Amino acid sequence: MKKYTIGMLVSNQFGVLTRISGMFGRRGFNIDSLVVGVTEDPARSRMTITVTGEDTDRDQIIKQLEKLQDVFVVREMIPEKIVSRELILIKVSANSETRQEIIDAVNVFRNKIIDYTPDSLCIEATGETSKIEAFLELMRRYGIIELCRTGLVSLDRGTKSLGAS
Repeated sequence: MKKYTIGMLVSNQFGVLTRISGMFGRRGFNIDSLVVGVTEDPARSRMTITVTGEDTDRDQIIKQLEKLQDVFVVREMIPEKIVSRELILIKVSANSETRQEIIDAVNVFRNKIIDYTPDSLCIEATGETSKIEAFLELMRRYGIIELCRTGLVSLDRGTKSLGAS
C-alpha cells in the first residue's frame, strides 16, 4: 500500500464535491485527506486528495474522476516533482514545569504559538507531513487537548502547473 496525491481542477460550483466524494464511496475507496479551495480563476477550484492503495486503485480512481461532470484536470502529483505542505492547529496542556520545554520545541520546529493560557498553548505548525508527524509525536507526551489538520496541499515545482499539463 502506498500513499498517492491526486491534484484536480474542477468547476467552482455546488454539487461538484458531492459527486467526487460520492464516487469514492460508491467504489469503496477511502480518502485520507481532501483540501479544496478556489484558484486564481474564480470559476475553478483546486482539489488535492490523498489516498492509500495499490497502483491499480490509483489508476481506477483517476479514470473514474476523469469521467465526472465539471472535472477539468486530474493528475497524480509525483512526490519528487512537487512541493507539499500541511497545516495543523494543536492545543497542548502546559503548566509551569512543561511550558518552556514546549516553547523550545515549537522554536526548534519553526512553528508558532498562537494562543497562550495558564493551562495550555495553541500552536500553528506547517510543513511536510513527516515534520508534522514528528512534531505531533513530541507533543503527545505533554497531552494533546485538541488537534485540527488541513490535509496536504501540493504544487508542481518550477513553472509547470496543474492547469497547463
